[in-house]
Amino acid sequence: MFTPILATLGYVLAADRRHVLLIHRNRRPGDPHFGKYNGLGGKLEPGEDIVAGMKREVREESGLECDTLLLRGTISWPGFGPGGEDWFGFIFRIDSFHGTPRRDNPEGTLEWVPLERLFELPLWEGDRHFLPLVFADSTAQFHGVMPYRDGRPLAWSYHLLGPGGPVLR
Repeated sequence: MFTPILATLGYVLAADRRHVLLIHRNRRPGDPHFGKYNGLGGKLEPGEDIVAGMKREVREESGLECDTLLLRGTISWPGFGPGGEDWFGFIFRIDSFHGTPRRDNPEGTLEWVPLERLFELPLWEGDRHFLPLVFADSTAQFHGVMPYRDGRPLAWSYHLLGPGGPVLR
């Protein structure tokens, strides 16, 4: 039976649309994400829809309030967790917000990173496959599967739905 951990992952764009707010997970050495840069997000809480969960995570992690969220896609990550747990993520781009971001939180420091430097950072290896889809100008959503084993992706496949991609019914 497939019973994944449900989570959100969001990428907050600056008003100039050339920078993204990332967390550098550098606070807890036992953290499976330690040393990596990542978007904001986390597990959904019981009774919470994905938009409410994304807004809550951005607020808790950065102090920002989301105004415009765009669901860019979903990813099933079988075996992603440190104990081989399956995860299923709803991937958002936050195109507008209000407030001033914190400098850090208990998980790490927050940094505005130029999009042109994104792939120079230590990211999860699998993020390199889907991040171009998150920041694409297309409004098509991606829906993919990326199995993991021992902290590494084994494969990546996805479908695009909507304008800019095939519409599957």
